[in-house]
Amino acid sequence: MSDRLKQIEAFVLTTQKGSLTAAAQAEGVAPAMIGRRIDALEARLGVKLLLRSTRRISLTHEGSAFLEDCTRLLADLANAEASVSAGGVKASGHLRITAPGGFGRRHVAPLVPGFLALHPEVSLSLNLSDRIIDLLNEGYDCAVRVGDLPDSSLISVRLADNRRRCVAAPAYLARAGTPMHPTDLLRHECLTLSSEASQSRGWAFTIDGEVQYLRPPGRLDCSDGQVLHAWCLAGLGLAWRSTWEVDGDLRAGRLVAVLEDYAGPPNGIHALFPHARHLPLRVRLWIDYLKHSYGAPGYWNAP
Repeated sequence: MSDRLKQIEAFVLTTQKGSLTAAAQAEGVAPAMIGRRIDALEARLGVKLLLRSTRRISLTHEGSAFLEDCTRLLADLANAEASVSAGGVKASGHLRITAPGGFGRRHVAPLVPGFLALHPEVSLSLNLSDRIIDLLNEGYDCAVRVGDLPDSSLISVRLADNRRRCVAAPAYLARAGTPMHPTDLLRHECLTLSSEASQSRGWAFTIDGEVQYLRPPGRLDCSDGQVLHAWCLAGLGLAWRSTWEVDGDLRAGRLVAVLEDYAGPPNGIHALFPHARHLPLRVRLWIDYLKHSYGAPGYWNAP
């Protein structure tokens, strides 16, 4: 494998420098060594990659196509090494990321200053929106998404678990009673998201060992999760909210969790990006930074 890599490096370097001599000087070897590596590469592949004369070189059709793939391969290798080496290549360039409004305000935006302090040559734009952003067509590098992921060509990395809980204010439970089984929700006021992109399958519960989704009724719905949270605190009904959003209220007694024995399995907090082959180092480091931050002991219990 090391010989193959040297052959590829010799091929790419020769095309970049324009001659075997210049490539050899950059590599610190004799021109004949560069020539032998390219000869071996062409023999192994069974195609001619370079047309060489005493004055210049030119790429064949096959060589042009192969050069593009080789350049990517070497760049990916450099990025992989840099991501685990403190003295590696510095991340640079502009990073465009998007996240849901509520989660982004509490668990993405506060992490940005620390990331930029570690990578001073990176600039960053953060979009907070509950709309599902089209990363490819709208030019974003990475999205943070909470919950179940729809089928997609995007690549995802799970950053943390996300558990949803059924909660209500003590005043509401005193007035309407406490549901003891998920089907009891049919007789309660439930505060639901109206966005088609969120909680599209309903509220998840584990009933008789199987995950079931319920669409509880209610007179109030809203496309903004923070509004539902506020309505729930005001005693207007039950809500199905993420632990990261309501944990402080539960500890303070402003909300009470119900139906805990029927809690559904956790879903995830994910980073999504369009592809892996050309992922810039700044995007890889951002995803690693989020995963490390969310995995730190006590992070999710912080006030």
